[in-house]
Amino acid sequence: MDHEALGRLIDRHARALALYARQWCEPADDVVQEAFAALASLRQPPDHPVAWLFRTVRHRAINAGKAARRRRLHESAAGLGWFAARAPRHHPDHLDPEDAAAALAKLPPNQREIIVAHLWGGLTFEEVAALARISTSSAHRLYHAGLTTLREQLGVPCPATPRSRSTPT
Repeated sequence: MDHEALGRLIDRHARALALYARQWCEPADDVVQEAFAALASLRQPPDHPVAWLFRTVRHRAINAGKAARRRRLHESAAGLGWFAARAPRHHPDHLDPEDAAAALAKLPPNQREIIVAHLWGGLTFEEVAALARISTSSAHRLYHAGLTTLREQLGVPCPATPRSRSTPT
């Protein structure tokens, strides 16, 4: 298919295809773009390219929607497991899992990445640093900064750590 024909198809049908795809997934524009890219890469264009596009968008949108639901379910299970309320709802130490997940989502992306990779992924700071392409000390600093922000947003005090006491000799 030549570039002009592809351009005309995009101009005429991209918005309708995006609307069609929104039934199954969001954002739909990625699915539509992928369908046009697939059409452009075909050696032999289909006899009915608009019908082909709608069928391709439908399949890709359904798959994207399923993947998004699986990802949300997995993230929810992982996140709510971590943010499970440890105290009864009426207790002053109660931590609402939804509030905690929302606070995590508000963190800067680099801090959120480090916290999730370390806490939920079980990666060491060395592994997190390699993943994020930063130094280990930067990973550690971002982790602690993120935790401090989370504690402030959630009103959770920093856990008390026992100080070593020197015994008189």
